[in-house]
Amino acid sequence: MPQISSVCVFCGSSVGADPAYMATARRTGEVLASQGVTLVFGGGGVGLMGQVADAALMAGGKVIGVIPELLVRKELGHAALTELRVVKTMHERKQSMADLSDAFMALPGGFGTFEEFCEILTWAQLGLHSKPCGLLNAKGYYDKLLAMFDHAVQEQFVHPRYRGLILTEDDPARLLEEMRKYRAPIVEKWLTPEST
Repeated sequence: MPQISSVCVFCGSSVGADPAYMATARRTGEVLASQGVTLVFGGGGVGLMGQVADAALMAGGKVIGVIPELLVRKELGHAALTELRVVKTMHERKQSMADLSDAFMALPGGFGTFEEFCEILTWAQLGLHSKPCGLLNAKGYYDKLLAMFDHAVQEQFVHPRYRGLILTEDDPARLLEEMRKYRAPIVEKWLTPEST
C-alpha cells in the first residue's frame, strides 16, 4: 500500500453555488488532519481553498500552501498556515505541490482545478509519477467530466488502462482509503507506428 503522509488538494477559489461543496471541503480538511496527513494546497484563503485549510488547521493538522507572487493578492494568501511558500510562477507552484505530495485530490473547482488535475493525471499516464489521483465527486459535480473521460476511452483517445488512474468517491475518508489501496498501472508506450 502507498504510504500517504501528504495529500495535494486542488479546489476552487470560490465556494460554489451549493453549501454542500463548502461542507465537503471542510470535511476533507478534518479527515486529513484526523489521520495525520499533511494538506498541501494552493495557498489561498478564499473559497473552497480557504475552507479546506481552515478546517484542517482547526482540527490540528499541518497545512502547507504554495502560491505564486501574482496570486498572493488576488487569492488573498492564507495568513495562518503551518507554512506558506511563495513562488514566482504557476509552473513552479504546480511542481512544488507535486513534489510535496504523496497523492492528489480534486474537489469541485473551475478551470484551474480541472487543469491542475488533468496535468497531474497526464504525468501519471506518462510514468513521471505513480501517486494516486482522485476526484472527490461532491453532489455529482464531476459526473459529466467522468462521462467525458469514458467517451474518450470509447473513441480510443484514452486507453482503458489509463482511465483506471482516476479514483472517484463522494466522501473524503473513502477516497483516502482508496488512495491507500492504489496500485499504479505499468506504463507502456501506447502509440505504435501502426496507430499513427
